[in-house]
Amino acid sequence: MEWLYDPIENPDVHFASLARQHQKKLSKPQGSLGQLEDIVIALAGMQKTIHPVLNRIWVSVFAADHGITTENVSAFPQTVTVDMVRNFTEGGAAVNVLSKFIHAHFEVIDVGLSQTLDLPKLIVDKLSQGTANFLNRPAMNIDQLEHALNAGKNAVTRAVSKKSQLFVGGEMGIGNTTSATAIACALLNQNPKVLTGSGTGLTEEAIKHKTNLIKQALLKHRKNLTTPLEILQFLGGAEIAALVGAYIFASQKQLPVLIDGFIATIAALVAIKVNPKVRRWFFYAHQSGEQGHQFILEELNAKPLLDLSMRLGEASGAVVAVPLLQMACKLHNEMATFEQAQIKLK
Repeated sequence: MEWLYDPIENPDVHFASLARQHQKKLSKPQGSLGQLEDIVIALAGMQKTIHPVLNRIWVSVFAADHGITTENVSAFPQTVTVDMVRNFTEGGAAVNVLSKFIHAHFEVIDVGLSQTLDLPKLIVDKLSQGTANFLNRPAMNIDQLEHALNAGKNAVTRAVSKKSQLFVGGEMGIGNTTSATAIACALLNQNPKVLTGSGTGLTEEAIKHKTNLIKQALLKHRKNLTTPLEILQFLGGAEIAALVGAYIFASQKQLPVLIDGFIATIAALVAIKVNPKVRRWFFYAHQSGEQGHQFILEELNAKPLLDLSMRLGEASGAVVAVPLLQMACKLHNEMATFEQAQIKLK
């Protein structure tokens, strides 16, 4: 896992500066396009060009099962994970519809399903069938953790081979909000009451149950939760680990990343704790309706592009935000300058 700590270059400040100067020449008041200007300036530094474009979008959804589901932490049974993976391969999920709309490449990867499916459009890249119940023992052993991290790296390798210009990672795994919340609590030394939400639609009583289980797990494993990777191993899911690996390797490959909602943001938090320079390659798509997401975003000093009360996961919120990034590039590249429009300001 030494590759996780390989150096990460910063975006090019020279090209970011050139893009900023170009923005000042466009036929509009300076700063009037708000975050759209910030986005394209950041992309200019990432792509090392004064005129960035986002035509090739890559969407990878990682799927895995969680042993913690035996503790009734979700409104849906674990079998829904497999059913949704089938749905992804058939093009029927929300992220499929959205990815098709933006002409993105879409793939779904089994990084830890409880059964192995024989589906032509499914990539299988796993070492085990689901995680252990982390209430009783570590969710993964070290080999399982390493394989899941490498599965994320492999997805980015495919994206880079196709000259993708933006990486979007998604997750699917019944029970994974419990895992993600436990990870965030351990990383930030936070009370589970602050971060635990309804996930797929739990009642208030069920949320209390979920909160108490997370407290118990944190207490049981407290002596082993000393590094970000240990926290990921003891409390995480294979799909969360795959996102962490993908985010780090994408940053090492200078491939911009668009972070989805609650679970993806916690994976981003882990990635930042492991290799802090990754944060310069991240955009945050939206603020989820899941309790605790705003807290995590504030901890990261991250400004999400949208707030639509979405909490579906599977990269859906991130894919919704892609056209904003594309429009930022279009405005920057195609608007007339004051000189071209023959507008005299004095």
